[in-house]
Amino acid sequence: MNKTDKIKQLIDLRVQAKLGGGEKRIDSQHAKGKYTARERIEILLDEGSFEEFDMFVQHRCNDFGIESESYLGDGVVTGYGTIDGRIVYVFSQDFTVFGGSLSESFAKKICKVMDQAMKVGAPVIGINDSGGARIQEGVQSLAGYAEIFQRNIMASGVIPQISAIFGPCAGGAVYSPALTDIIIMSEKTSYMFVTGPKVAKTVTGENISTEDLGGASVHTEKSGVAHFRVESEEEGLLLIRKLLEYLPQNNLEEPITTICDDPFDRICDPLNEIIPENPNLPYDMMDVIHEIVDREEFLEIHRHYAKNIIVGFAKMSGQPIGIVANQPNYLAGVLDINASRKAARFVRFCDCFNVPILTLVDVPGFLPGSSQEYGGIITHGAKLMFAYGEATVPKITITLRKSYGGAHDVMSSKQLRGDLNYAWPSAEIAVMGAKGAIEVLEGRKISALEREEDRLAYAAQKEKEYTERFANPYQAAKFGFIDDVIEPRNTRFRVCRALKMLATKKDVNPPKKHSNIPL
Repeated sequence: MNKTDKIKQLIDLRVQAKLGGGEKRIDSQHAKGKYTARERIEILLDEGSFEEFDMFVQHRCNDFGIESESYLGDGVVTGYGTIDGRIVYVFSQDFTVFGGSLSESFAKKICKVMDQAMKVGAPVIGINDSGGARIQEGVQSLAGYAEIFQRNIMASGVIPQISAIFGPCAGGAVYSPALTDIIIMSEKTSYMFVTGPKVAKTVTGENISTEDLGGASVHTEKSGVAHFRVESEEEGLLLIRKLLEYLPQNNLEEPITTICDDPFDRICDPLNEIIPENPNLPYDMMDVIHEIVDREEFLEIHRHYAKNIIVGFAKMSGQPIGIVANQPNYLAGVLDINASRKAARFVRFCDCFNVPILTLVDVPGFLPGSSQEYGGIITHGAKLMFAYGEATVPKITITLRKSYGGAHDVMSSKQLRGDLNYAWPSAEIAVMGAKGAIEVLEGRKISALEREEDRLAYAAQKEKEYTERFANPYQAAKFGFIDDVIEPRNTRFRVCRALKMLATKKDVNPPKKHSNIPL
């Protein structure tokens, strides 16, 4: 074979590899409304930037007749490229090859890009579309999964890891995405579960569809496993590009500050009127967020889950920040189990990657009741407290209205190393609301009064006294727990200036192997 023939052979092999499982299976993939593994990479990465690894890898299994069927690449496309000019590593599972099932060779390809990403210090993006372990390979396939899981664990908090679920992801396969930072699922074409509907039927007698057991809606609304659901794969891939705008390449770098045409000292006049006169009336915290961030752009995470708390990314004067905010418009912004878990995970994510945290507080307390207590609200609430107390990134807290009891402490209070704690004049910082406080403090005196009108009048008078004393931020400011009381319309300016001041902040935790967060 001469040089020309060898080059032709190379070109032919590349064409063969790019066809995956063949034209017929590619057509089947398209008929399901799904892109192929390579098409997904083309949408995700900057044009022409993809460099592929291991195009010619094949499986080495000789059992159950599989030795007679083999494809170049063995069901996963791996390599690196750029997103907005920044290096990222990617693996994209190819459902046209053995249903995207994982073999020993398949796993080694993924492990190679993860190892390289750790060496270089760049994000890893995994696009999942797989039928699970390749049964013909047995324990070797299971070992391959475990090798990937170990790398997910070692990469956690070192490089951003993002998972897109664009097809089946079941059994052991679900644990790799579960170990990553962000999970995106496509509607109607993706699902995740440890055991499928058939096993559920056999073991528990439960009749349930694939979609109802592990579809995108289930995991974005009920379980909280997934952070985003998207209507199309293209939307999901463009979302990954957007997410990376707020994150550094790794834990040793800072997020990239961009040029901003939105004035940092812009006055936000609507905020002076946003808090209702009646403290029991709701308002939409999203209106506050959109008013203060750059160009009203806020990338909300976990939007459909635990709606009583809001988390997500924005920029202020071009600086990426994470925002955690109670939502008075939903369950009065109360903290419950799901809200605590949601916010705690986001705070730790921001802290891993040096993203400053802005906390907007309007919280009446923790949700009472046996279901919360039986579910472990004590432990879950402690997760959020732990996350804030452990975080060393710049932390700015603004109390807009209510901040009662233990929930006050949990929401990035001064005692949890809040760097700057501001309050609006409408802030109410106390152990509890006026009505509950008077029932505790004056309950016996009220009960001793004979006439109902006297009891009501006395209670109302005491509630008014309590409100005048505590339904304002000045008691906390007197002790230095609030650094300043600010005019609402100046919130953007004060936060932008605080972020600039805190840019060189250094804070450390005691030397330890690792902390023991209350799981």
